[in-house]
Amino acid sequence: MKHIIYAVLVVCFIANGILLSQPVIQSNVNPTVPSTTSAEDAQKLLAEQQRIADSIKIARQWKPSGITGANISQVYFKDWVQGGDNSLAWNIFLNLGLDKEWESWKLKNQLKTIYGMMKLGDLQFRGNENEFFLENLLAYKLKWKLDPYFSNTIQTLLLDAYTYTDSTSELVSTFFDPGYITQSLGFMFDDEAGFTFRIGAALKETFTNRFRSFSNNGDPNGEKTFLFETGLESVITYKKQIMENIIYDGRLRAFSRFNSLDVWDVRFDNNIAAKINKYISVNFTAIIIHEIAQTRRTQLKQGLQIGLSYLIF
Repeated sequence: MKHIIYAVLVVCFIANGILLSQPVIQSNVNPTVPSTTSAEDAQKLLAEQQRIADSIKIARQWKPSGITGANISQVYFKDWVQGGDNSLAWNIFLNLGLDKEWESWKLKNQLKTIYGMMKLGDLQFRGNENEFFLENLLAYKLKWKLDPYFSNTIQTLLLDAYTYTDSTSELVSTFFDPGYITQSLGFMFDDEAGFTFRIGAALKETFTNRFRSFSNNGDPNGEKTFLFETGLESVITYKKQIMENIIYDGRLRAFSRFNSLDVWDVRFDNNIAAKINKYISVNFTAIIIHEIAQTRRTQLKQGLQIGLSYLIF
């Protein structure tokens, strides 16, 4: 299984290397100024030529983005007669991006990780945030409303995950158990203002080891450790600055198998970040998941926390 994972990652990096190896297209700007041009006009022409050359150079550069931080929420009681329990919850996160555009291609890479724990009363700390997400997207610019694209996504947990009772805990999943890798080929719309939509034919691979219900359609007694599925995938992303210091970031992903197009796996991620100052922000998150291979009930996770964040790039 690890060899397959490594192979997929190598393919992604090879694709990046191929694009990097493409020869740089030189600007067709001619620096020669006709002799009949006045000195003032010649100076303006040379300045315009330099501006165009600089803009072409900037457009060909890698554009990194990155933010990291920690969120916390806490309640403390002492001699409080109206009831309640002390509580503490924290998480740390890292979001990275690396984009690049060429004359006919554009490449987007995104990495999101988060891990957190919480403590209620006298109970031990328990995990409440645990995710690893990597996406690579390559699109060919047709200079039309829709561009053909290829994407590869990897999604799993960072560390062990448990379900809890008052006195016990049970391990239910861990890193790449399950692990999901999805390739998609289709068409995408990007308005360059924060909204994107894409839809395409998809291949989905599910990897398991100990927790095989994820690769056996919810059957915990199943024997398969690998599940290969084909279907349709659609992804909508939207990022909008609601107010001067408030940003909404959302992602809606749906996948349906060709042999059961009336059943869709849906995941809807929402995040609203309100900046208080350069380093402090308030974060509201809500994640909705509907996937019957996990449970027939719609899952919801919601959080409201204050946190510290640092802009890396």
